[in-house]
Amino acid sequence: MTSLPGLLRLWWVLFVLARAGGDEIILGHPRLPGGRLLLRLLPWRWRARPPRGVRLREALEKLGPIFVKFGQILSTRRDLLPPDIADELVRLQDQVPPFPGDQARRLIETAYGQPLSTVLAEFDDVPLASASIAQVHAGRLPDGREIVIKVVRPGIAPRIRRDIRLLYMLARFAHRVVRETRRLRPVEVVREFELTLLDELDLMREAGNASQLRRHWLDSPDLYVPEVYWDYVRPNVMMMERIRGIGIDNIVAMHAAGVDFQRLAERGVEIFFRQVFEHNFFHADMHAGNIFVGPNEQYIAVDFGIVGSLRPEDQRYLAENFVAFFNRDYATVAKAHLRAGWVPADLRVDQFEGAIRAVCEPIFDKPLKDISFGVLLLRLFQVARRFDMQVQPQLVLLQKTLLNIEGLGRRLYPELDLWRTAKPFLERWMAERIGWRALRNTLREEAPLWAETLPRVPNLIYGALEQAQRPKLSPPAPRRRWPGRLELVLGGAGLTAAGGWVWQLAGFAQPVWLGIPALAWPLGLLTIVLLWPRRG
Repeated sequence: MTSLPGLLRLWWVLFVLARAGGDEIILGHPRLPGGRLLLRLLPWRWRARPPRGVRLREALEKLGPIFVKFGQILSTRRDLLPPDIADELVRLQDQVPPFPGDQARRLIETAYGQPLSTVLAEFDDVPLASASIAQVHAGRLPDGREIVIKVVRPGIAPRIRRDIRLLYMLARFAHRVVRETRRLRPVEVVREFELTLLDELDLMREAGNASQLRRHWLDSPDLYVPEVYWDYVRPNVMMMERIRGIGIDNIVAMHAAGVDFQRLAERGVEIFFRQVFEHNFFHADMHAGNIFVGPNEQYIAVDFGIVGSLRPEDQRYLAENFVAFFNRDYATVAKAHLRAGWVPADLRVDQFEGAIRAVCEPIFDKPLKDISFGVLLLRLFQVARRFDMQVQPQLVLLQKTLLNIEGLGRRLYPELDLWRTAKPFLERWMAERIGWRALRNTLREEAPLWAETLPRVPNLIYGALEQAQRPKLSPPAPRRRWPGRLELVLGGAGLTAAGGWVWQLAGFAQPVWLGIPALAWPLGLLTIVLLWPRRG
């Protein structure tokens, strides 16, 4: 049921977005008669206003973390936004207005249970970066190591839960009222989003994510993950090694450093596919504020609050689809959707294949800069709607990460050939899981277990044969519990009524004691139920 606080919050969100420029989009539409006249009457338009990009960024900051997250995702897609809006939304990645440094100091001291001066030799009250969930301060340990401390914003959890409730309200409303949204499964998508955001609030979990990623990429020339100092990790405070690098959106600085942009873009694609398919543990918040570039085009990642993993069947499905897509085998793509249960079982596969071909074929043999992913996504959504294809909430994080990666690749090296870069890796991954090579790998992995189990096989066989020769004892028959005194009384009444009903059907006069004939039949059934003996 819709709550009054939820409705008030929804009204406030719409009001803030309208003042930020939504009024121009809605009321300025040519099909809305009188809209422009009404636009001139709005009081907040009677004075000079900041540029629209600034207004939108400030509105998202005012509305809270969930809306900032949405702005961060949009900021990675410069191909879909006007430049002035894209430039402002980039600031949401690590330039959200900070909370005071002395407040951060008090939060850290409370978490550690001691003065900060006893833990650190230096602490900078001015944050290095400030995002929607937390902000980061620089410092130095007594032994000279440079560190960063991440602190969760005070009072942020209630605000996130409030807006999550609003999203649930809108999702349920859309599911009930707009039939088209049902295949999008809005409630399940919001639930996945909720789990992701609540995980971000727990820095113990983020520290675990960082440690896991560091183990996967230790000593790798492709990706560096800073070390977590576990002695100084708490649910709302986390300490890590400080890294040095060039922000991946600082194109000028990277040009000055002689960075090979083609190699950097290709390496980013390889890192993504290795994380998803080899490790099944991927960094799912790879916007420009969280990625730096070190020497020799090495990526440096920070902020591990959002990570993702896939079920084995989803991994296999995606790899099969990618490989078929790269080979332009659209029939396999259509059949894979059918096997996964993502489309109705009575689907005409040839029609689905033709629709996918019409969307995907025009983008092959084109560099990234010549592909309009906005148009591509729009056409894919049209295909999904036509064939009643279900949205898979467990893949939302992966889709978000793909958008981030594609946005970075477009900015770094627009000539990037995504297909040529990814295809060899995926073909190798599929070969390792299908055919003789997959069988060999499985035998190698299971060999230690077999070596431990094989010596016990003769005894297990002997025990099974001996058990089979023993006479089988029948279990004792369960006792039947007969009805009690009250049940007998009710049953007797039912039998009497049923007897009167039979008497009447036989054509004799209705007995006086029958009462209401309509009760005879149910009372007779009740009699059978009550008088039937029960086990136990």
